[in-house]
Amino acid sequence: MELAIAIGAVLVSFLVFTWLLKVVRATLRTAILVAVILLVLQLLFGIGPAALWERMRSWLPGFEPVNTPQSVLVLPRSR
Repeated sequence: MELAIAIGAVLVSFLVFTWLLKVVRATLRTAILVAVILLVLQLLFGIGPAALWERMRSWLPGFEPVNTPQSVLVLPRSR
């Protein structure tokens, strides 16, 4: 009985480990791809990450860009 539990634990651990490796590999591949795309846009067209971020914010509802890039929320002073 204990041997079956040990074998099952090893199999489950192996499956979780291989799944984790796949997730990490896909994450790194995606991060490198995004970095390469940003670098190409910057070098070839002069489009920086800030310009891309503002464009993406304008596409998403609720994330519209504000009128001034350096807007600061000023709270009234309490007395």
